[in-house]
Amino acid sequence: MTTAVIAATGLHTPSESLSNAELVETFNTYVERFNAANAEAIAAGEVQALTPSSAEFIEKASGIKSRYVVNKSGLVDPDLMRPIIPERSNEELSVLAEIAVEAAKDALARWGKPASEIDAVICAASNMQRAYPAMAIEVQQALGIEGFAFDMNVACSSATFGIKTAADFVASGSARAVLMVNPEICSGHLNFRDRDSHFIFGDVATAVIVERADQASDGWEILGARLKTQFSNNIRNNFGFLNRAAPEGVGQPDKLFVQEGRKVFREVVPMVSEMIVEHAGDLGIDPTGLKRLWLHQANINMNELIGKRVLGREPQPGENVIILDEYANTSSAGSIIAFHKANQDFQPGDTGLICSFGAGYSAGTVFVRKR
Repeated sequence: MTTAVIAATGLHTPSESLSNAELVETFNTYVERFNAANAEAIAAGEVQALTPSSAEFIEKASGIKSRYVVNKSGLVDPDLMRPIIPERSNEELSVLAEIAVEAAKDALARWGKPASEIDAVICAASNMQRAYPAMAIEVQQALGIEGFAFDMNVACSSATFGIKTAADFVASGSARAVLMVNPEICSGHLNFRDRDSHFIFGDVATAVIVERADQASDGWEILGARLKTQFSNNIRNNFGFLNRAAPEGVGQPDKLFVQEGRKVFREVVPMVSEMIVEHAGDLGIDPTGLKRLWLHQANINMNELIGKRVLGREPQPGENVIILDEYANTSSAGSIIAFHKANQDFQPGDTGLICSFGAGYSAGTVFVRKR
């Protein structure tokens, strides 16, 4: 079996940023209008009044201060409160493929090799723009890559599942190198009228190139990758092609992102913490000696508690990377952004962990060592 390495990563960040204050201003305008329009029903107890939000509430609950979005104008319009992304013709590159290609180009430039040396493309993301043809095949075409490509969706764990899949292809000899992209336009599936979740997500795209170790001049050896799933409905999005067969359900809140946040926190934190420690033990790695954790950027409170349980102490500054203050939750891309932005100080032999967790429940651990 051939050892696989993470040879390069790439990042595409949208040009527009949306602050908590801007988001709250729009949300509270919506709340005021709703409460005024339903004043009599609220007074009669027939309708529940909506509660305003605040930038302080958002930051305390999540650690998020701002997020990048592919379209801002629709999100700050209280009459819309959704991104405006015009539909493109079938002859044009789709918007999801477009941002994936930008992230891939960044990764390829850092890799320093031509796209022709890539044998497979995986598009791993929480939402695909369409059912078919696969977004991965469109990205493959745009970059001039031969071989094969396919999509996969394991929600927020899609990137670690993608890395594991790419590493397996490399280890088996099915591919010399695999490009794995994570285009996430999370603003498209977020309910911006829900106080408990309207602030959670941002948009971004990341890319990872996994390559044979004997062909790589640098990079990160994948010491081990492990995946886990356990069914739960506490994070869900019921939008799908069968909605047209039950039109009475179209427009219901569960056709967008829905989360039972407290249940998720209570159930996911121990599951992920135990998975990390157990996997480290099986690999002969002391988890308390990891130089860095690049965790899924879901919620600062979750990340801090997982970091404390894994390291056996309060993490020191820089040990447990947090980027969600700037990017918010970017689903599968979050741990890759963290890794991409915070690994330059590693020396050969230093070890770290890329970890994801999310809907499913799903979780993935990827231990890496600097070559």
